[in-house]
Order: sequence, then C-alpha cells, then structure tokens
Amino acid sequence: MPLFMDVHDHIEGLTADAVAKAHQADLDTQAKYNVKYLRYWFDERAGKVFCLIDAPSKEAAVAVHREAHGLVADRLVEGIEGA
Repeated sequence: MPLFMDVHDHIEGLTADAVAKAHQADLDTQAKYNVKYLRYWFDERAGKVFCLIDAPSKEAAVAVHREAHGLVADRLVEGIEGA
C-alpha cells in the first residue's frame, strides 16, 4: 500500500495528551478503511502534527481522521520509503 504523510498546520491548544488520544481514536477506526496509522510527531508550541499512514488511498486516510476525531489534515502527500 502507499505511504502518506499528513500535516496539520495549527491545532489550537495542542497538547501531548490530546495528540495521543486522537491517535488512539485513529487506531480504533483505521481497520474499517483498511488503513494503518503508523507513527505521529508533533510540535506542541506550534500546534503542528505529522502522521505517517499506510493506506490504500488518500481518501481512506482522510476518512479515518474525519470519523475518528474530525481533525482533518491541511496537507496529505504520498511518498515512497527510502533506504
């Protein structure tokens, strides 16, 4: 499956706990869309979040976020894993 990286540019009031809870909601929802949310990174001060996703399509990756917590990314790019 393709890999995607999504970017949430600014989530107001972002905390480590909130990101962990949103990620868990993604994990709880992902099987419905044949998606795997693999990892996430965040910058609490800037309110930025980055998610690495293994998904059959961009639409499937977005659907998980939309259903799990409603925090849809500002950008979603497809990439190929390097060595």
